[in-house]
Amino acid sequence: MSIEAIQNINLESLLDTSISLVTAFVLGGVIGYERQYRQRTAGLRTNVLVAVGAAIFVDMANRLAGHDGAVRVVAYVVSGIGFLGAGVIMREEGNVRGLNTAATLWGSAAVGASAGADLIIEAGLGSMFVLAANTLLRPVVNRINQQPIDTPAVEVTNTVYVITPRHRQKEALRLLSDMLEASNHPTRDLVVHAFGANDIEIEAVLMATSVDGDELDAVVARLSACEAVTQAFWSPSTTE
Repeated sequence: MSIEAIQNINLESLLDTSISLVTAFVLGGVIGYERQYRQRTAGLRTNVLVAVGAAIFVDMANRLAGHDGAVRVVAYVVSGIGFLGAGVIMREEGNVRGLNTAATLWGSAAVGASAGADLIIEAGLGSMFVLAANTLLRPVVNRINQQPIDTPAVEVTNTVYVITPRHRQKEALRLLSDMLEASNHPTRDLVVHAFGANDIEIEAVLMATSVDGDELDAVVARLSACEAVTQAFWSPSTTE
């Protein structure tokens, strides 16, 4: 151990560092426990390590370079945690997953940085708000997601598509109309246009903005089984 290292030992500063790291460890653990309980990518250990790591950097900068140094390190922590957060974001079949976990890691870093800067009460408040966002807001999000998209600002259009040879257009039209009427899915518009050199496509726009997907799947399956129909499918779309 060098002489300079021995001279840098300061029991008062060591106690201050210990309080900061314990605070970051406990609060990071509280945040991480919720993530681990929900079996997210970044769980208990990851959140604790992020919080403690941020606390170490800020505490060290605070001691070596004072307030200004700590502020500069906080800026690096904020930008650097983005690389770690990007690692937990995944893209599966067109859906982006892990954004909430990445944001939680960002929150853990903020809590740790607050603890490292000796802002213990602020760190506690920060961890409470991160936890509240992940727990108390969950039922609100689920409630919003369950609401039908039929507000005045958003219009849902359900359309059944049938592709048929040109010479069987009338037959396919009759089959489509009869099956939709029998299944209580009245149409508000029928559009026919060319589909390639020998086929045509019929678009049946339904009046209902909210439909039973299983029922429409069954209608499409029956249409697909008809000789006059080359292909049949349905699709919802929204317009703002």
